[in-house]
Amino acid sequence: MKTVIVGYGSMGHEIEAVLLGRGHEVICRVDPAGNGDARELSTEILKEAEGVIEFALPGGILDNIRVYSEASVPVVIGTTGWDKLRPQAAEIVRQYGSALLWGNNFSLGANLFFDLVSRAAALINGIEEYDIMVNEYHHKRKKDSPSGTALTIAEKILQNLDRKKSIQTETLNRAIRDDELHVGSVRGGAIPGIHQVTLDSEADSIEIIHTARNRKGFALGAVRGVEWLSGKTGFFSVDDFIRDILPS
Repeated sequence: MKTVIVGYGSMGHEIEAVLLGRGHEVICRVDPAGNGDARELSTEILKEAEGVIEFALPGGILDNIRVYSEASVPVVIGTTGWDKLRPQAAEIVRQYGSALLWGNNFSLGANLFFDLVSRAAALINGIEEYDIMVNEYHHKRKKDSPSGTALTIAEKILQNLDRKKSIQTETLNRAIRDDELHVGSVRGGAIPGIHQVTLDSEADSIEIIHTARNRKGFALGAVRGVEWLSGKTGFFSVDDFIRDILPS
């Protein structure tokens, strides 16, 4: 598959290594900071492309999605921080009949973790003695807080645990309410990413933890995602992709 990488930082380099290792060809690297073959995306760059993988900053993402759609090139987007723009993105994809797969975390291991957390939340739905909380740790250069992955975890919990109604991500100068789910964030050092869900009662505590050792897991998931997207049309989430590749 002839691919274009948009965002050629550390993640872009990891994606390139996985693409080449799986027999694909990288025909262009687009990076606004000047680290690739081009600074700006265009339909001309995508003329021979069969797939795109984007891990970049969210500024201008709707413009990028319109370019991908106009060129009829399927795209995997691992960029985070554009949740509120998703309905507009879906409409662009629908108008052009193109294909887009988005996700806050493409790591196959992290998506297995999401499933475990969902099941754990459902299991304690009828056991009121257990409270639940989320903590995440990342390197000091990470620009968003909490992480997109942490917010996905929180959403999974709210979907499966009736007594939690809202997510709190800020410092609380008060006692947390029983219907609030607290998501804590720590930034420092060179931590690739740790996400921890704790189920706690007066009698004991249960912890479910996902630790990313490096970026390879995210890159592999994104590359498998663009392979999966080939020949499809529609606006897909990483959940659609994971459900399709994992045994039921």
